[in-house]
Amino acid sequence: MSRLMGLIVAAFLLAIGASSSTLAADPNWPKSLTLGTASPGGPYYVYGDELAKILTEKLGIAVNPLPTQGPVHNVKLVESGGAQLGFITMGIGLQGWNGTGDWTGGKPLRNMRALFPMYDTPFQAVVLRRSGIATIAQLDQKRIGIGPKAGTGGTYMPAILKVLGISGEMNYGSFDDMVTKLFAGQLDAFVTLVGAPIPAMQKAEANEPITFIILSPEQIDAIRKAMPEFSPSTITAGTYRSVDKDYSTFGVYNFAIGRADLPDDLVYQLVKATFENQPRLLKTYSGASDTLPKNVVKDTFLPFHPGAVRYYREIGINIPGSLAATN
Repeated sequence: MSRLMGLIVAAFLLAIGASSSTLAADPNWPKSLTLGTASPGGPYYVYGDELAKILTEKLGIAVNPLPTQGPVHNVKLVESGGAQLGFITMGIGLQGWNGTGDWTGGKPLRNMRALFPMYDTPFQAVVLRRSGIATIAQLDQKRIGIGPKAGTGGTYMPAILKVLGISGEMNYGSFDDMVTKLFAGQLDAFVTLVGAPIPAMQKAEANEPITFIILSPEQIDAIRKAMPEFSPSTITAGTYRSVDKDYSTFGVYNFAIGRADLPDDLVYQLVKATFENQPRLLKTYSGASDTLPKNVVKDTFLPFHPGAVRYYREIGINIPGSLAATN
């Protein structure tokens, strides 16, 4: 009887293993991966937390999300090996790849490879409705929250505000911190580049209405002329309860990156697991609606990891030879 029960249990366990989508980790894969995200209260943080859970389950190795200051920090971490994966905006990626950003010290940072598209990062200028501020010009000489210093907003916002003719007291910190200070009256505005919605802002506006400052087409054109990596962007009505019609702005796309030396098969399985579990990401963060293979076209310069190229070509998406890395 005990032998029969043993056979039944063994068969049951075999069936479970056969039906599971979790991979048995390749012995040549790293034992764990670190994923550079961003500060609490922002999209990277919540998106990265859920992605890490998905990949840990599906790849059979631990993927650990690491709170960081954002894209600049993530590029540096991937370059140094402090993280194997990270999230970036492509403007920051372009600065790093060419070594043109002040933060690069003039050195091209080329250990990163593109993995998959995430979502757009639009410019957002937010004030409390009770402030009476209605135009970007009214922010001159005001206290302005920017976001993490090594994030996309922290990197670009001084130059953007200069184009707009705005000077003021620039404040840096986590998204949670910026939103808290705005609603406490310690900041006059929160002006940044970050995925929409900002989770911390979404939560806070439930208690007090906010206003999104609209830039004119001429102002947007001037910014894009000065920084051509930006493209037209829209925050759709309903993204925030205070946005009752589409908000036209500009932005830059987000991509996940990985180190060039990651095993090809690991990256193939990682990209595959991400897209196959996109509905889970979407439940966590609405911007993940754009985490789709077709959006690989948003990358115009950063070579894709060979493992990612293999996945895209298998599903019928062409990756140009100029963007298909060989290592």
